[in-house]
Amino acid sequence: AILNSGLEMPDRRIVVSLAPAEIPKAGSGFDLAIAIGILCASGQLPKAGLANTEFIGELALSGELRTVTASLPMALAAVRAGHRLVVPQASAAETGLLRDARVLGAAALAEVCAFLRGETTLLPIPAPPQSPSVNEADLAEVKGQLKARRALEIAAAGQHNLLLSGPPGTGKSMLAQRLPGILPPASAEESLESAALYSLRGFRHEQWPLPGQRPFRAPHHTASAVALVGGGSHPQPGEVSLAHNGVLFLDELPEFRREALEALREPLENGVITVARARRSVLFPARLQLIAAMNPCPCGYSGDRHHACRCSPDQLRRYREKISGPLLDRLDMQVELLREPLPASLQLAQAEGSTTVRARVTSARSQAIARSGCSNAQLRGDALRQWCRPDALGTQLLHTACQKLGLSMRSHDRVLRVARTIADLDASAEVRQHHLAEALSYRSS
Repeated sequence: AILNSGLEMPDRRIVVSLAPAEIPKAGSGFDLAIAIGILCASGQLPKAGLANTEFIGELALSGELRTVTASLPMALAAVRAGHRLVVPQASAAETGLLRDARVLGAAALAEVCAFLRGETTLLPIPAPPQSPSVNEADLAEVKGQLKARRALEIAAAGQHNLLLSGPPGTGKSMLAQRLPGILPPASAEESLESAALYSLRGFRHEQWPLPGQRPFRAPHHTASAVALVGGGSHPQPGEVSLAHNGVLFLDELPEFRREALEALREPLENGVITVARARRSVLFPARLQLIAAMNPCPCGYSGDRHHACRCSPDQLRRYREKISGPLLDRLDMQVELLREPLPASLQLAQAEGSTTVRARVTSARSQAIARSGCSNAQLRGDALRQWCRPDALGTQLLHTACQKLGLSMRSHDRVLRVARTIADLDASAEVRQHHLAEALSYRSS
């Protein structure tokens, strides 16, 4: 590449030191920086222009610059460090999302060399063209299931985890797939975080969520624990991180491997996932909203008035034991869907659409963020006690419910968070008794 760019390759042994040595390095992104280092060390380029400047890019034999995997997170780190960055022009679709004048694009090694000599200038990477919006599935298509629709709205407003249980054909997957259409739009910072994780995983930019769109990941139930939480010899983010600031939908929840589901417990509680290996550990963000769906039994018809269940008590017990109590305890809301008669569904042909529901959800989420700086599902410690304190009647109701239902302290706190979201949807500054009563109805079903 150096020779084909009209430059000289030194006719001597060259040692390239990639420090610090203890950090594993892989990929072709070092090509451009190594070439610039060789040319500066041999006196063909001045060293003055290298201060606080970084270079990433793969070199073709012709000297052309090619894009590399994870160019967006590398560019993001350079910009946050206050450095100038030279990237391949082919990375414009990724690094252009930063909209930063310090990210400069070049098409070839010769162009970078001319820039360092002061013979030409490199232009900032332009922002990529706005992609057309995607027509999301509309909530108006869901007929009936009023309680489940209400639960979905509350879950969207407060970023709460939700379990939908019911016989086949009751609309569990249909409801979950319509959640993205009622979620508040992602902020510019959230969209950038999601794009960086998708870039790190090696997805092409066409596969990323659109700006303002929250990620929606729905892995198959055969996914392993590593696929869900991340890992590998060179740790990469898993599905929980790809769903960061968005939704992770697990359909047929009991069909997932037990170890895969148990691996979700920490990220659901802490919002991060630590992938530990012998030599190092990597921290990935995983602030996601879990939506799960399951049948009530292996045949799917336990409790269904229209179909007889064929499962034995032992089969039913083994099926339900696939989901541990600690994992269920981390699901804020658990809703049972029942099969509704067709005429009743037809009467609801003019059900509310996603646009109407999304306006209420966005308003409630905005109230929560303005009040505490985060969604209600993320309230912890003093903030939880300050903003979710119920009135006297509500306190008495919650105390009685904890005794009768045997709720853990984690469940107690999650009921309070859900009640706070219901109060926000009700435009109420105080959590009242009926807000807690509705929150408890989603906990005990």
